[in-house]
Amino acid sequence: MSKRLIVFVMAIMLVPLTGMAQKNIFEKYSDSPDVTYVNIKPKMFQMIAKVGVDTSDPEAKAFMDMVKSITSFRTIVTDNKSISADISKWVKSHSSSLEELMEVKDDGTEVKFYVKEGKDEDHVKELLIFVNGVDKAMKGKGVEINGETRNIETVVVSFTGDIDLNEISKLTEKMNIPAGEHLNKK
Repeated sequence: MSKRLIVFVMAIMLVPLTGMAQKNIFEKYSDSPDVTYVNIKPKMFQMIAKVGVDTSDPEAKAFMDMVKSITSFRTIVTDNKSISADISKWVKSHSSSLEELMEVKDDGTEVKFYVKEGKDEDHVKELLIFVNGVDKAMKGKGVEINGETRNIETVVVSFTGDIDLNEISKLTEKMNIPAGEHLNKK
């Protein structure tokens, strides 16, 4: 057996190990006391979609259809500078497989929207929202989380599913995610 073939076989065998070593940022910090972590499972979205909705209201029906289409919602919020740096590094590497939809920079705050293309131009398989420098925009006022006031440095939000960008813009506006209104393609 040639040396090249041995090296090639070994490289193929190590590929799964390198993938496992690059742990998803959400999994990495899910138990950290320095982050607020939210992970909403598909069953919860199914339950939300079954809540009594006035189906005669087209906007409410469209919103519930969008909720049904989400298979995953995860977010991390932190004020820890070291974790923020790690999240920034992860977003940079993860975003190489996504398309940057928009970037907003304002007075030290950075907001980026990334998507993975879906079935058509209005739908995406993944929407990643990255907000860094939130504390600058809040001017040190902080936000109340779990009964305590905290400054926020970084927020990362990930939606997966068959997501209609026109409807997700309404959701991001309701969640007060900066620049969410710009997702509306209508």
